[in-house]
Amino acid sequence: MTDFLYPFIEADERDAGPLLADLAASAEAKAAASRELVRRTLAALAPELAAAAAAMARRFLAGGRLLTFGNGGSSTDAAAVAMLFAHPPRGRPVPARSLVADHAVVTALANDVGYELVFSRQLDATARRDDIALGLSTSGGSANVLRALTEARRRGLLAVGLAGYDGGSMVVDGVVDHCLVVRSDSVHRIQETQTAVVFDLWERVQALLLEGGPDGR
Repeated sequence: MTDFLYPFIEADERDAGPLLADLAASAEAKAAASRELVRRTLAALAPELAAAAAAMARRFLAGGRLLTFGNGGSSTDAAAVAMLFAHPPRGRPVPARSLVADHAVVTALANDVGYELVFSRQLDATARRDDIALGLSTSGGSANVLRALTEARRRGLLAVGLAGYDGGSMVVDGVVDHCLVVRSDSVHRIQETQTAVVFDLWERVQALLLEGGPDGR
């Protein structure tokens, strides 16, 4: 069952020493690759992170809320993003929630109107113009995430997207105001790096809120 993760492990492996050494080397190689991708991504995204943070800070100061969403692993990341902003380890809490959190709403919408609409319908029902929609999609092509981001912009929300690979439709279709792309073809490394990107974004927003906003008010 672990062949796809550790192809060097033979089914009849009996010598624990070399096996443990191989596992340790594999883990270290992955950690090193992750650290390097984080470093390169944060450097490449610095201008876009600054612009997104400034736009988000303005929305928060105007009374806006952060609404996050994603599928699968990105759904748990979306919940973590909302928690970071609403219950930060330091600094100023801001209103934030994950659109995946209410299982009754998500499953009702999926059953009654279709899974592609589970996020956009929630925005349609509850979002306000000063709010921020933040969607996560490793591929940049998740239909329900793209639909929600499109709806967010139509309603005047600030739309922020996190994607991997080359950004996919999130970039090509221009559905967001700010797109933060982790340029990798490894889902694991993308999601690890997106965590670092979100934390950097949060720190930038916090700094701006402490200063009274990007305009110094």
